[in-house]
Amino acid sequence: MLPKLTHAVVSALGLLLSWQALADGASTANEQCAGCHALAAPDFATLGITERLERKAPPLYYAGNKYREEWLQEWLQDPQNLYPAGYYPNPSVKITDEGDVPDTENLLKHPALDAANAAEVATYLMTLQERADVLAATTYTEGKVALRMATMDFRKFKGCDSCHQDAAGEGGFSGPVMYNAWQRLQPAYMASFIKDPHAWDPNTIMPKMEMNDAAVNKLVDYLRLIGGEE
Repeated sequence: MLPKLTHAVVSALGLLLSWQALADGASTANEQCAGCHALAAPDFATLGITERLERKAPPLYYAGNKYREEWLQEWLQDPQNLYPAGYYPNPSVKITDEGDVPDTENLLKHPALDAANAAEVATYLMTLQERADVLAATTYTEGKVALRMATMDFRKFKGCDSCHQDAAGEGGFSGPVMYNAWQRLQPAYMASFIKDPHAWDPNTIMPKMEMNDAAVNKLVDYLRLIGGEE
């Protein structure tokens, strides 16, 4: 058994390394992410809609309330497009006889990080929890849904597919894809954002739909189902 002093030294060293990794993650995030993503909450009252019109990418100041850390680590190493036509208000679309379609050849590409940097940045982003109070007020309990009826609810009854895709290439493209939302997002965040998106982002283009908790939970259950979880 190691002497108590040695245990204390090992513990202190581990804490020091953790703080160093967090500091490195913050540094990398500020160097490589802050140019497009907001790492601190903007002054919405002063900026108004201008804040939304000048965005280049989704805000990250509540990343720790929103994402799953494991997904962040993997995605930062191999970024895959989550917005089929890019992030509004700067979509990449082309006009065709069938209507506007995503211009995939001109989409901006997110830089990839190596494994070490991705882990450090993900750890740092999980500390950004500007909406912790909103998340704490949310309750989500998993339930069972039938795929056919839940798909109809998402697409026809709620009209979510006008902006989102619940299967690759099926649905709108002004919002992020939803077929991998369960792997990407925290369940409580999904429930909370669906119920009151403006509590998270005053300038979001996501409309607030008047739904009770049961209706919200069914949508999250659907995202869980198509995400591969029973």
